[in-house]
Amino acid sequence: MSPEPVAGATVPGPDPIGSPSGPLLDIDDLAVEYRSRARGAVRAVAGVSLSVGAGEIVGLVGESGCGKSSLARAAVGLTAPHAGTVRFAGRPVTPVQWAKRPAAEVGLQMVFQNPYASLNPRRRIGDQIADGLPAGLSGERRRQRISELLDRVGMGADTAAKYPHQFSGGQRQRLAIARALAGEPSMIIADEPVTALDASSQAQVVNLLVRLVRELGMGMLFISHDLALVRQIADRTAVMYLGKVVEVAPTERLWSAPNHPYTRALIDAVPTISARPELPAVLAGEVPDPANAPSGCRFRPRCPAAFESCGHEPPLVPIGDRASVACWLSTNGETG
Repeated sequence: MSPEPVAGATVPGPDPIGSPSGPLLDIDDLAVEYRSRARGAVRAVAGVSLSVGAGEIVGLVGESGCGKSSLARAAVGLTAPHAGTVRFAGRPVTPVQWAKRPAAEVGLQMVFQNPYASLNPRRRIGDQIADGLPAGLSGERRRQRISELLDRVGMGADTAAKYPHQFSGGQRQRLAIARALAGEPSMIIADEPVTALDASSQAQVVNLLVRLVRELGMGMLFISHDLALVRQIADRTAVMYLGKVVEVAPTERLWSAPNHPYTRALIDAVPTISARPELPAVLAGEVPDPANAPSGCRFRPRCPAAFESCGHEPPLVPIGDRASVACWLSTNGETG
């Protein structure tokens, strides 16, 4: 079972990476770095710029280990960036600390990958949803709002009195979405929200997220390694490799005419149904260790089209309406 197709991008504009009226979420040259005694400095995100407009779904795809989740955590404020900025509704996002989060940033919420870990097993569902409600709500109005949120995600009002272990994985993810909606968000970052679910639950959760974006006019950054799923729901798609975005374009354009060899390799690896069964193409090699990233183009050691100019790092440059690519093949090998 797969999610229903969604219409194309709803926020057109001349900016190849953002929206003309100003993005809801604006990530500018973001870098995230971790340090350990064994490996030293590991730059998981190495200068990413990306934006999401109101009512827009932007997909972020790439192999495991490319830095997608690190980007998501920094974008929502759970990880302090090493460099660069993240702005939500025009305001800088401050890293989450022990103090209460600024009211202006409550509208930026996240749905985590594992619904079995993101809900507290010792607290009732209603209490966990109530954590995100405005402080002014109390008594009957508070209980009514919890019931409204549960109904919006397809769960009964009696769910509020139960505990997470009484629900399936798909139901738990819907409850996690209800908790995120309690803060009345205008922007949701969904970090591989269906990876831990079965196919039927995946379709239910994805269709729910898409419906909420369209009905409420929210923006959503949807992170996944499933390109076929992202193709169904995203208005634009960004492709990430070893800490960098290598291509971004309207989704259907990206699929019909990919410009980066890595994007083409990912699309070729998606299984297809045909009269003659064939195994999908396999991309050679593994994602390099970000602690020892290759010089120049990071995809160069695995790229079948690598040539001399690839020894220099390519910039992310516009190649048309709302599309950009970081590849010397698309800029005639000019190194400046």
